[in-house]
Amino acid sequence: MQSPPNVFMPGRRDVLYGLGASLGSLALTSLLRGAETGSEERVHHPARAKRCIFLMMEGGPSHIDTFDPKPELTNRHLQAFTRSGEQESAMSSGKRYFVQSPFEFIKAGQCGADICSEWTHLKERVDDICFYRGAQAESVNHPTACYHINTGNRFGGDPGIGSWVTYGLGSQNENLPGFVVLPRSSYPQGGAANWSNGYLPAQFQGTPLRPEGSPILDLNPPKGVSRQRQRANLDLLAKLNQGHLAARPGRSELEARLNSYELAYRMQMEVPDILDLDGESEATREMYGIGQAKTDAFGRKCLLARRLIEKGVRFVQAYAGNWDSHDYIERAHGSLIRSVDRPIAALLKDLKQRGLLDETLVIFCGEFGRTPDNGLRGGGKSYGRDHNAKAMTMWFAGGGTKGGHTVGATDELGAEAVECVHPIRDVHVTLLHLLGLDDNRLTYYHAGRFKQLSQFGGEVIQELIG
Repeated sequence: MQSPPNVFMPGRRDVLYGLGASLGSLALTSLLRGAETGSEERVHHPARAKRCIFLMMEGGPSHIDTFDPKPELTNRHLQAFTRSGEQESAMSSGKRYFVQSPFEFIKAGQCGADICSEWTHLKERVDDICFYRGAQAESVNHPTACYHINTGNRFGGDPGIGSWVTYGLGSQNENLPGFVVLPRSSYPQGGAANWSNGYLPAQFQGTPLRPEGSPILDLNPPKGVSRQRQRANLDLLAKLNQGHLAARPGRSELEARLNSYELAYRMQMEVPDILDLDGESEATREMYGIGQAKTDAFGRKCLLARRLIEKGVRFVQAYAGNWDSHDYIERAHGSLIRSVDRPIAALLKDLKQRGLLDETLVIFCGEFGRTPDNGLRGGGKSYGRDHNAKAMTMWFAGGGTKGGHTVGATDELGAEAVECVHPIRDVHVTLLHLLGLDDNRLTYYHAGRFKQLSQFGGEVIQELIG
């Protein structure tokens, strides 16, 4: 039979790529993963972790003043030099002065981990932590670096890590979002694009909980509106929206809107109990530092993160900052460490006591590290540090990582990673690997090609895995 003129007859490859477009890719990817693994979990290989808590220290915490001591800087303190050659930032050019850390370091735990003495609570948990000193970022500008660590793309517009994880693994609780964000009152540089769904279907975007006031607006139904009336209103709205969607196939934002209405209805039943921390014991609240001025805000985030993952949320990201200490690093970093030290230590202890740490990957990082030198400011008394993409420390706990170990190293000044060096994309690939996902197979068809979190592939950092 001869084909009608001007009608495109697709071949098998065209059909597969067509299925890969828009909402069809989700079904296709799920179908292929199911056929390949035969697992309801939709993992590509046995997972070490089922969920992730990502502690984002926005602003770029100094590795030299937290977990990577550099005695040589004491020998060179205030030694002047002129940096020459091509520089990534105007801040790092011209006359510079080496700056020693204002903090003392100790050896903590049975593993003898290096840790700043300001971490008075976290030092008790270092045997559960794998410190990694070999990561390198690609930008020294906050917005692009935040985008990079959170989405794999320095220029924004791509899905957040939590979006990829929930896209790959699905949800463990249909009454809650799979990806929840606990931001500061001021959003990080780059804003909500740090947890956007990007080009993934809209239902995979992160759900931020407001740090002040009601965490979710309109969580409770209006006065005088019963659950039955709400249900009837939603059913009518769904009927109208389904008709609208049927006339506009492939519009994921319409599908997401329908799903969000239903999810909001279900959340009204479950979320209030999760957000009510008064149900926790006084001892637990005190352990997290809740009720204490310095630690209350982040303590609530850490405790809420534990409660959310207990209820089936796949990925929780909690923000703390601002760690951008160009001046007065002793005062600035000291205050920030004290604000997160007790809450983070409590989170690790709590997860372990409840038998959750083995299957929960906890990550602590910023968007980059800081330099061993600075220009003198404030009459030469306000020592600080500039941005540094070539050296940073992040750490991992639980979820199959190698607790009680330090992996990688920076040079004697902390200026550049020199051992077990890996780019951020390899950190992302490792994170997905621990959750049972293969970055090369967790793809989504968009703008003419199948895309992935790492952008163009990477390798698992085997040294981090226990």
